Amino acid sequence: MADSIDESKNVTVTEEDLENKSKGELIKLAGQLRDRRNELNQMASERASSRDDLNAKTREKVDEAQEHRENRDELNEQVQEHKDKRNELNAKANELFDKVDSLKNDLELDEGKSVDELKDEIEDLEFKQQTEVLSSEDEKELIEKIEEKREKLQEKTEKLDQTDDLEELKEEAEEVRSEASKHHQKVTELADEAQKHHNEMIEAYREADEIRDEADEKHEEFVEAQEAADQHHEDFVRVQKRLRELDKKEEKQERSAREEKQEAAKEEAEEIYQKFKEGETLDTEDLMKLQKAGKL
Repeated sequence: MADSIDESKNVTVTEEDLENKSKGELIKLAGQLRDRRNELNQMASERASSRDDLNAKTREKVDEAQEHRENRDELNEQVQEHKDKRNELNAKANELFDKVDSLKNDLELDEGKSVDELKDEIEDLEFKQQTEVLSSEDEKELIEKIEEKREKLQEKTEKLDQTDDLEELKEEAEEVRSEASKHHQKVTELADEAQKHHNEMIEAYREADEIRDEADEKHEEFVEAQEAADQHHEDFVRVQKRLRELDKKEEKQERSAREEKQEAAKEEAEEIYQKFKEGETLDTEDLMKLQKAGKL
């Protein structure tokens, strides 16, 4: 809230004051106007100084906000770069994992029984062949089963021999995915840092607005004090002008009075001189008047 000046301390001058107040009263009034004008000018100067300080702080806050804005924008650019790299790597990883799945499907590694399961079954069947008494037909059927499982085991083993490429492809895909994760982590870190700068930028702008409002109020106070000081100065000049007019009037009156006095003295001296010429006796005062008038 603006700090208004105390108007009760202001000094006012009316045309009636200028016309009717005595010279002494006007001299006193001029002094009051001068003192109040100086006081108001000092007040205006202090308020202008406060306003300028606040404006300087406003600029500092705006500069601070701008610096945070630049940092935020720079970080957001880095975020976008890491996002692009992450997306590129994820796309590549997805492509590699698709190739892994495709190759696994081609090899049918996930279908049927595992190598260990097949080996166990073959051992069980061979043990049965060796330990049990079987009919020729049953033994023939058992041998056929053993051969069938051996063929499946050989086929499975041959396919597993082709899995080196699969493992390399899978390892490459996982490495690419890991690299993409690193870029994602960087995206998160940089985005958090950018958000901090954004929040600090908003706060700095908010503080700048508050300080600017204070500076505007202080400027209004400065204008109020300066206008009041200017008004007191104008009134001071009016009173001074009136005093000069009175001085001139007094001077004119005094000059006129002197001239009248001189004229009267001259006439009196002329009369005394005529008496002197006619032989009348003059006293000392008359002689001094003649001497002063340059008649002797």
